Amino acid sequence: MEGSKDVAGAFEIVKGPKDTFSFKLRSGDGSVVAVSPDFPSIKAVVAGINAVRENAATGLVVDRTSNTGSIS
Repeated sequence: MEGSKDVAGAFEIVKGPKDTFSFKLRSGDGSVVAVSPDFPSIKAVVAGINAVRENAATGLVVDRTSNTGSIS
């Protein structure tokens, strides 16, 4: 995300091996926050991005580091 300022983050679609596609979620400073698995098509990778957008906005945080499994 060179040259972009004040950007909250961006999804970057990349072409992988054997005609697959994946995405990277980058923060405003360009750091990679998340990397997706491979998808078989652009349509599928866009659907994956939309699923992340929807679930991240409403998703709960589950702490799997403790025995209680508390939700934050």
